[in-house]
Amino acid sequence: MSKVFIRQAGYDPPLLRQRIDEMLDSMGPNWIAPGTRVLIKPNLLLPAAPDKGIVTHPHVVRAVAAHVLDKGARVQISDSSGTGSFRKVVTETRYKEVLEGLDVTLTPFEASVDADIGEPYGRIPIARDAMEADLVINLAKLKTHAQMYLTLGVKNIFGCIVGLRKPEWHMRAGVDRRRFARLLVQIHQAVRPAFTIVDGILALEGQGPGRSGQPRQLGLLVGGANTHAVDKTICTLLGLAPEALLTYAEARAMDLFDGQVHVNGDLKIIPDFRFPALHSLSLGTETLSRFMRRYVIQKPVADNHLCKLCGECWKICPATAISHNTRGVIFDYDRCIRCYCCIEVCPHAAIHAREPLLGRVRRHLIRD
Repeated sequence: MSKVFIRQAGYDPPLLRQRIDEMLDSMGPNWIAPGTRVLIKPNLLLPAAPDKGIVTHPHVVRAVAAHVLDKGARVQISDSSGTGSFRKVVTETRYKEVLEGLDVTLTPFEASVDADIGEPYGRIPIARDAMEADLVINLAKLKTHAQMYLTLGVKNIFGCIVGLRKPEWHMRAGVDRRRFARLLVQIHQAVRPAFTIVDGILALEGQGPGRSGQPRQLGLLVGGANTHAVDKTICTLLGLAPEALLTYAEARAMDLFDGQVHVNGDLKIIPDFRFPALHSLSLGTETLSRFMRRYVIQKPVADNHLCKLCGECWKICPATAISHNTRGVIFDYDRCIRCYCCIEVCPHAAIHAREPLLGRVRRHLIRD
């Protein structure tokens, strides 16, 4: 049975360090040996201040890094951000400032090595630093996600796909959420983090995981050695059936987790957490497909009053479905695969997922 810790916490460094030490010490006195190469993988999606709830808070990362350094290990902190230079990311997130004085390497993922993750993908490139570290500690952020419901522990490891290769894998998974969830689980299995902690002290609800979401104070740290158990526990905390989180459902379907969890802490349900609306991404026969994709199924839309034509959305779009003119961005919904990378990286909260009127009418008619 997998143990999961739930702890009330804030970002005050002394108390936060105490909570982190308690979780990591549960692994035993010798799990981090002197000289061990430890990779810490936070969520550094984009340049955003810690109070936006978008990135793993730098004080959580510092507390984990300090714990590992006290064991005599070598520490590297890395991620592959969705937008912005790594220098800009670590400056605006205050990582550079908060980690100052610690003997750590703060660097982006760059080189990759091929790893066999199994069918249907086979060998795919994953960050060399993640694959060759002695231990990986996974520091995720509790956020909603317009495509996958939540970004938790398993999804956080997708950051080990380097740079613009992420959109390539979104494209290969297409509009099939389950197929993409299986890919995420397989990448997680290849990296095999030794411990996962999810920063839910300041979470993100609504249309996450980027600037379209709304920060919400939950005051929670959730951690454990089994990422699937951690993700299941968070779903339970938020009043969401764990199977609704497709990465969890796929892990169960692949017999990677038996679903048994021992919770150490207060499993107090949060009844009003706001999730993104998820609707079907593909409907109808081939003949009706174009009509459905344009006028019925959920799609990304831009508020051109907020849009600054910065280009981040069309640069990252894996389906090259976004263009622009002087008035704003333009979506080709026939090509759009509904991965919502554009929502993730938009620095101006100008893109949202929206179900067209016909889609809403259709749902109401079916429900009634």
